[in-house]
Amino acid sequence: MAKKTRRTRDTAESVAETVAGGLAELRPDRERPRAWTLLIDGAPQSYVDLEDPAHLSFAYQRRIGHAADLVMPQDRPPQVVHLGGGAFTLARYIAASRPRATQQIVESDAALVQLVRRELPLDPNARIRVRSADARAGLAKLPDGWADLLIADVFDGARTPAHLTSAEFLADVRRVLRPDGCYAANLADGPPLAHLRGQIATAATVFPHLALAADPAVLRGRRFGNAVLLGSARELPVTELTRRVATDPHPGRVEHGRALADFTGGAAPVTDAKAKASPAPPPGTFD
Repeated sequence: MAKKTRRTRDTAESVAETVAGGLAELRPDRERPRAWTLLIDGAPQSYVDLEDPAHLSFAYQRRIGHAADLVMPQDRPPQVVHLGGGAFTLARYIAASRPRATQQIVESDAALVQLVRRELPLDPNARIRVRSADARAGLAKLPDGWADLLIADVFDGARTPAHLTSAEFLADVRRVLRPDGCYAANLADGPPLAHLRGQIATAATVFPHLALAADPAVLRGRRFGNAVLLGSARELPVTELTRRVATDPHPGRVEHGRALADFTGGAAPVTDAKAKASPAPPPGTFD
């Protein structure tokens, strides 16, 4: 295991360490004194500002943040599950905005969890539990109807593992959610968007209400990028979500209803028997 770090009062240098998923690097942001980007084998995974955990740098994380703000219950502390931990960015965000929230993170890479805990420690007052386990295995151990919000942001390198793309997986997500709970998934795809369309079709077998938020260029199949898929048994707050996504520093678009069904284009749902990992990003995506 290799590590290098050097800090002074005013400067910080990258921390690099081998974890199960590859070479993890925590790279400091020179513009924000206590902010860091987590990369795995060169692919950006998370961004954390320890002084301002409500600051979300990545566009897809802001879109999930907008959704979380809108769907979490306001009359009681929310209960949130995170499949995939990264640097715990979204858990920190929710803890900052909803300090009484109870959150569970399931992250398979125990070495990554140790690195993040050591270098980017969580607020000791935050009610966040981190479990080192495969996302689907960890999900299976959660009780029925526990979560108000379940966020799936799981990547092996830069690809979502196949067993987290199926209808069977989403059926277990639905089991863990409260009747009015919401599912939010970070998906990555590029032209011809076959993976993204298949994931929407798969979610439609479990959730009657769906919405998709992404950069317009991604939705048009012009480039590889992230899309946030929301699913719920109740109507989603698409009007306010659309407004927030459209006025973001990197404006996006929200599709739902008939437009989203048309976008899916008759794609077939994915089952365990035919599931595949999400496509690898093309060379140069993260340069």
